[in-house]
Amino acid sequence: MTVLTSTYRLQFRGEVTFKRATELVPYLKDLGISHVYASPIFAATRGSTHGYDVTDPNEIDPVLGGRAGFDAFCASLQDAGLGLILDIVPNHMAASLENIWWRDVLRHGSNSVYAGHFDIDWRRKLTLPLLGKPFEEALAAGELRLHYEPADDRIYLAYFSNLLPLSDESTKNLAAQIGKDKERLSAFSTNAAAMKKLLGAQHWRLCYWKEAAQNLSYRRFFEVATLVGMRVEDEKVFNDTHRLIVELVRAGQVQGLRIDHIDGLADPKTYLERLRQAVGVHTFIVVEKILAHGETLPADWPVSGTTGYEFIAAMADLFVSENGLRKLDRAYRAVNGEDADFAAGLRKAKLLMIERNFAGETSRLQMLARLIFPDFNEMEISCALRELLTAFPVYRTYGYREAASMRDETFIDSAIDQARVRVPAPDALEALGRLLKGDIPGAEAREFRARFQQLSGPVMAKSVEDTLFYRHNRLIAMNEVGGQPDVSPKPVAAFHRFMEDRFRWQRLGLSTTSTHDTKRGEDARARLYSLTQDPDVWSTAVGRWCNMNSSFRSNLADGAAPEPNVEWMLYQALAGIWPEHIEKTNLDALKDRFRAYILKAMREAKLRTDWAEENPAYEHAVQAYAAALLSVENDKFMNDFDHTLRPFVEFGYRNTLSQLLIKLTAPGIPDIYQGTEGLDFSLVDPDNRRPVDHLWADTQTPADTHASKATSLKRKIVREVLHYRRRHPSLFLEGKYVPLKTRGKQADNLVAFARVHELDIAVTIIPRLIDSRSSDAWNEAIVIMPQGLRRPLRQLLTDRTLPAGDLSAAELFADHPISVLVEHS
Repeated sequence: MTVLTSTYRLQFRGEVTFKRATELVPYLKDLGISHVYASPIFAATRGSTHGYDVTDPNEIDPVLGGRAGFDAFCASLQDAGLGLILDIVPNHMAASLENIWWRDVLRHGSNSVYAGHFDIDWRRKLTLPLLGKPFEEALAAGELRLHYEPADDRIYLAYFSNLLPLSDESTKNLAAQIGKDKERLSAFSTNAAAMKKLLGAQHWRLCYWKEAAQNLSYRRFFEVATLVGMRVEDEKVFNDTHRLIVELVRAGQVQGLRIDHIDGLADPKTYLERLRQAVGVHTFIVVEKILAHGETLPADWPVSGTTGYEFIAAMADLFVSENGLRKLDRAYRAVNGEDADFAAGLRKAKLLMIERNFAGETSRLQMLARLIFPDFNEMEISCALRELLTAFPVYRTYGYREAASMRDETFIDSAIDQARVRVPAPDALEALGRLLKGDIPGAEAREFRARFQQLSGPVMAKSVEDTLFYRHNRLIAMNEVGGQPDVSPKPVAAFHRFMEDRFRWQRLGLSTTSTHDTKRGEDARARLYSLTQDPDVWSTAVGRWCNMNSSFRSNLADGAAPEPNVEWMLYQALAGIWPEHIEKTNLDALKDRFRAYILKAMREAKLRTDWAEENPAYEHAVQAYAAALLSVENDKFMNDFDHTLRPFVEFGYRNTLSQLLIKLTAPGIPDIYQGTEGLDFSLVDPDNRRPVDHLWADTQTPADTHASKATSLKRKIVREVLHYRRRHPSLFLEGKYVPLKTRGKQADNLVAFARVHELDIAVTIIPRLIDSRSSDAWNEAIVIMPQGLRRPLRQLLTDRTLPAGDLSAAELFADHPISVLVEHS
């Protein structure tokens, strides 16, 4: 079996098929990775851009090349000595007519053999939020028609391109009454009363898509009604949805699994235990799990770790200046005091999710609680539940059949303590706490616990990642998946403690800096961290640019567009993607990317426009402002912006190389997102899923720009370190993490650590928050080597040998702005 030392994420779909991936294998081998980490490859809805909308978990998608293409890809990986990790989606499937299980449920209702596969509340009809308008209006407009399909000799309800299967009884009655003639079916379709009666007899009920948040009868993935929750806690459902996955692992074609959205499952622990038993102890398993500040994975989960969002947060801690952030905070509050208060903003965003976006899920919990506690009135239960969800400090707890763990009890008690001051009936709050802790028996109590846990995660995620992170714009680089922008950056000592804990608990978890879900590319984030190195220059410049571009601002009935908070965000977002040579850039392409991002940011913020209630006038005004910034006539601004940004661009490249080397050598498995072996200045999806040029660049070719030099050096670091990891796997998988002390001037700007395993050693030294361009900036800075580690070492990137003893930073950085030293041989 290939030893896992690093991963390379490939986003299948679009241009990346098995054929294309097979062509990339020699390149990936040369890069030094040990395993390809593939996005979902199973059959998905037509035109899917991501593969998480699975329609058949037991078929490899023909669009990608099918089973034959997959087998050829696996053979090429094995010939190259590489392994494969698959991203799998146990939480949900596509609620699509292309999904034969879903179609069967529509046809047979609760009598379908798949009725129990989907997380449907069968106490009422299955709701289908497909309509573009209320049901009565769609019926009156003649949009609902009967259609005979000769391929399977059945009558369907046609709604535009959707063909919804009628029940067998309805099909039989229609055929007997009016036959299958097109004209007679068409005539019947115009009879509103008859159609209403017919549709009322189905196992499902059509509704307006905007009603999904209040009336959906099945659990969805977050707010996505086209993705229906699966009941993988049921062993039969697990077996039916994992048949091919287990087969691929047992056949030796797949060596690892990435579990998407583990927090969506009713019983993650049992699921993971069942999966581990099915695939064996040697299969690598990581879970997509966002850890709150100070939170760790449940110790009894049989996994190697997470997909690494917490690693990104650690990079922000290291490369954001605490003093600079305070200054930036003061400037931001002067511009926008309302959105600067993170805690108040979080409460406001959570209440929006609970009362509007997840109103149906919240109502279901209220109903269950009223059944369990009939002595409390509706208002008491409603208020207690709302405040408990709002105060919950983590994404979720994990009690199911057994009592809550001590870990989970701590989180529940914390939420109760915080919520108590806002609840008029504390007894109701305490009762809900007993429910969550597992102190109350019964099926309804167990369902409440599962439903609450499956709701608290989406409430937190949608409140923070997809709402507040687009409202609180102080430093958007910190608004990252898993990030904690309300927590002050920590000193180097705290970084070392984080890595020591990571070695103890997650040494085989993924260390990532970019994913298909991150808000911006790793190098854009690295650049924006540097704004805290000179916050006065940045905040002054933002004020200047707002004045310079004031003529592009619109005055609408509901206020200026863009408003100050959005302007503050716009200039940061633009800084993150700004090209080094703007005059040589395709401005139209840059403008299109920027405008698309701004539209998504406005709607995610849910303030003056929203995905559910669009405000075209506002959206157009802000997008026009964004486009005007990049118009050729606005050269005065672009020249000023470019000139102001240059120092931050240079600082950003240093941050880029430093965070890369940490990722490659610190505890954890380094994960390279496709294309990020070069520079990655992408924005949020779909921008970060654009096609990637994988052609290897000649790192020895002289370059005349900072960007080309940084790109070449970044690729060189990736290649050299990953190959060294493959040659010395034990050093990085098992080697102890040893923080190294520093002394002298600029000592606080150095981060140094060693990985030590038996006689093997690797030493990493990187700069942080350094703004001096002087060549003698490091003259007095020293890395102190412990007595047991004093031996001759070799610069991995230059092959230059350093004598035993303490290390001079000036000598370490003589050739490159980072340094990795290995055993001299």
